[in-house]
Amino acid sequence: MLYYLFDWLDKTFDFPGAGVFQYISFRAGMSIITSLLMLLLLGKPFIKWLRKKQIGETVRDLNLDGQKQKAGTPTMGGLIILASIIVPTLLFAKLDNIYVLIMLFTTIWLGMIGFIDDYIKVFKKNKQGLSGKYKVIGQVLLGLVVGLLIMFHPDITGSTETTIPFFKNNELDYAKIITWMGDWAQNWVWLLYVVIVIFIITAVSNAANLTDGIDGLATGVAAVNGGALAILAWVSGNIIFSHYLNIMFLPNIGELTIFVAAYMGATLGFLWYNTHPAEIFMGDTGSLALGGIIAVFAILIRKELLLPILCGIYLVEDLSVIIQTTGCKLYRKKHKIPLGTPIPIEKRPFLMTPLHHHYQKKGIPEQKIVQRFIIIAILLAVVSIVTLKLR
Repeated sequence: MLYYLFDWLDKTFDFPGAGVFQYISFRAGMSIITSLLMLLLLGKPFIKWLRKKQIGETVRDLNLDGQKQKAGTPTMGGLIILASIIVPTLLFAKLDNIYVLIMLFTTIWLGMIGFIDDYIKVFKKNKQGLSGKYKVIGQVLLGLVVGLLIMFHPDITGSTETTIPFFKNNELDYAKIITWMGDWAQNWVWLLYVVIVIFIITAVSNAANLTDGIDGLATGVAAVNGGALAILAWVSGNIIFSHYLNIMFLPNIGELTIFVAAYMGATLGFLWYNTHPAEIFMGDTGSLALGGIIAVFAILIRKELLLPILCGIYLVEDLSVIIQTTGCKLYRKKHKIPLGTPIPIEKRPFLMTPLHHHYQKKGIPEQKIVQRFIIIAILLAVVSIVTLKLR
């Protein structure tokens, strides 16, 4: 909104300084500052309001140090995260940009799904929350909308090309995967693309949700991922840098830098209150949305194949759960153990999953686990950016 106001002031009255709003770098800087200040200033009153309304976390008995003390900590903090992303984006981004509109829709849609889940847990006293089936349906619908918009919206290229890390000629057309279909490949590649988009959004969103298990972990990792994506979006939308780096140039994609700057500011601001011992939890309102935002953002800037590297923390957290579940099922089947009987801890692949709980069980302090995971996330983010030249 402010972009249009100052653009009008500049063109109509030659208002001093108004022209600076034409620069993405300036608006991105204002976006991250506004987002950060919003959360820092509103965080404390919001926490007090949640406590007054007794909107607190119901913690499962995981037999972990410090876990019981977290019971009653205000939750649904994702609401203030999402507000701190949406408001600066509305203020500083071009709202006729289809990429920005897709990201706003993603934020609101996944935030709504997470909010319903938290509402059921907190107000209906149902620890299971929203059924996993309905969460997946919501994520699939989002993937369907995003995939179809990318393919058929007139302001988007509609290309099914993406970037492959570590390869010199690093552009892959998904149509090559179905070349066996002959002339049908070009006609039906959009369907393959939509399926891939749905899979990525669902996987990353749920993996981010799993990561939200100890104070500051999901928030810190999300902030790091957002910083890397901001750089990737800016160079992809800049014709000079994209040609210099020999990467795919995407017209108008640079505007997403304003959105992801707000994302960084919101996550860093929330970390102020979420770091150990947490004064507030984001709940599924935040974690589902933060992961989905990362996924959709990477897809829009054609860097989705970088996600296994960039979101390596999410990946190992997700894999730990899959390995644990599969290992226990195989052991149960091999030794014919009844379903109600727990598998001995020493026979499990991990002491507990997701992976951060495994390290908690080993006696490593919560703060140290978070700091080490974030350090690894920073390393993975640097590697993701270096892939622009490392081929």
